[in-house]
Amino acid sequence: MHAFDVLGDPVRRRILELLADGERSAGDVSAVIQAEFGISQPGVSQHLRVLRENGFTTVRAAGTRRLYAVDPTPLQEIDRWLERYRGFWTQRLDALGTEIARGRRDRRRSD
Repeated sequence: MHAFDVLGDPVRRRILELLADGERSAGDVSAVIQAEFGISQPGVSQHLRVLRENGFTTVRAAGTRRLYAVDPTPLQEIDRWLERYRGFWTQRLDALGTEIARGRRDRRRSD
């Protein structure tokens, strides 16, 4: 499965958002996802499996719990792919920064 196919699902994106703050148990992830999306625990488990099998997460056993964490490798690959397109928004953000600074300077002069 292509990385964008994996991340195209809002449930999987939300799981990665949760895990970006640090390692979490499968039960913790399931509780949040079930509350926010109304899907069953087996449904959440399927999403966790897709993330794990496609390299977006790692899992380790801690007793009877399974602890999930983000694996940044596929995200780095996406970042490299996006590099060629960054110029489309970076230049505009730089120009916006210039205009904001100009506006601040003009306000200080008029005070």
